[in-house]
Amino acid sequence: MAAPALYRLFRSRSAELVSRSIAALFGGYLLAFGFTAFFSVYLPFSRPNRVVTASLLCFAVWVAAAIYAFAARSPTRAWLVLVITTAVAYSAAYLPTEWRLRP
Repeated sequence: MAAPALYRLFRSRSAELVSRSIAALFGGYLLAFGFTAFFSVYLPFSRPNRVVTASLLCFAVWVAAAIYAFAARSPTRAWLVLVITTAVAYSAAYLPTEWRLRP
């Protein structure tokens, strides 16, 4: 008997809004951090300039992720895109072990 009520609670507009807000805040933060690591490895500048530029670009990535979290068709889709993009950014940032580069 409680399952339909619980299902309706999770499919309500307020639950979707909370999920999108958490995706924008925390998912966007993790995505921005992943892209900071990615940019600090792959930008074609000297090391200090790469780190500063990557740190400044991360704010734009976080804003874009927050906008996408509210523009996606569903909260599930927003979470999937943020998680997959974050995983790709982290993987690409920590991939070049032979270059001896770490963010």
